Amino acid sequence: MTEPAIVHDDGAVLVLAKPAGMPTVPYRAGDRESCLRAWVEARLGKRVFVVHRLDKETSGLVAFAHDAATHRRLSMAFERRAVGKQYLAVVLGHVAELSGEIVAPLREFGSGRVAVAPDGKPARTRFALRERLIDADLLEIDLVTGRRHQIRVHLFHLGHPVLGDPLYGAPRPVGGARRLLLHAWRLALPACDGPPLQWTLPPPAAFTAEVDARRAR
Repeated sequence: MTEPAIVHDDGAVLVLAKPAGMPTVPYRAGDRESCLRAWVEARLGKRVFVVHRLDKETSGLVAFAHDAATHRRLSMAFERRAVGKQYLAVVLGHVAELSGEIVAPLREFGSGRVAVAPDGKPARTRFALRERLIDADLLEIDLVTGRRHQIRVHLFHLGHPVLGDPLYGAPRPVGGARRLLLHAWRLALPACDGPPLQWTLPPPAAFTAEVDARRAR
């Protein structure tokens, strides 16, 4: 697993590059497993506030706040859906449409898995085809809502699970990929004044190597 990196730090908003395989926060209170929050707190020597999370298996951009006021402001922006969150995903097979929207309620179960269910919470995911591969598609995902495992479950529901997924799809990991091919590549947050703050992060080498292998087959 590669090391995390600080992408942006203005004393209020902190944006990090999270590697695949590292959780954003511990799964349980008192869990000593290494996580992104612990990594950055050790380097800064202070507490930081979690604004949002990525799945352990997902790489990409994650925002934290230095103080409670910034945390409240950004948390409210997420609730208002005033935040831009775009992902890259490589899915098994070829999608029928060049772009589309998946609207399906999601329910969490005690096992930690998530499924589409009539009594679930509303969830909306937009996708657009970026590149056709030999046996897969590279998609750009616009996450409208932010439910647990939303992209992975919605794409599985569509019939195109994310390559490398150890939970949704079969056989696992899907497509035999060595990591989950889901990467948070763009993040846009509202500023106190002026235009939104925006960052982009290219996918890591392990991600691009899997894509290249599916171009060459």
